[in-house]
Amino acid sequence: MNKIHKGDEVIVITGADKGRRAKVLGRQGTEHLIVEGVNLVKRHTRPNPMRNENGGIVSKEMPIHQSNVAIFNPATGKADRVGVRVAEDGAKTRVFRSSGEEIKV
Repeated sequence: MNKIHKGDEVIVITGADKGRRAKVLGRQGTEHLIVEGVNLVKRHTRPNPMRNENGGIVSKEMPIHQSNVAIFNPATGKADRVGVRVAEDGAKTRVFRSSGEEIKV
């Protein structure tokens, strides 16, 4: 079970964007995330009239490893770790490690 999902609010804990709070746009592979406005690179693109694309320099988000981010806990206002609680019927839910309360998506 992936502990960080699309739509979660995370805090970057290492790297050039350390301390930045942003939303997860999606996953790439099993261990990498695309986070809004984090790990930006400049991409030089050539114009493509068939796709109606202009050329120039475009900023885009590159994947960041999931170990470099932590989920944001709105109750404490800090980064937190994620645990998994298994119910009696076998259903799994994500919980904050510090407080034990369920994570709302």
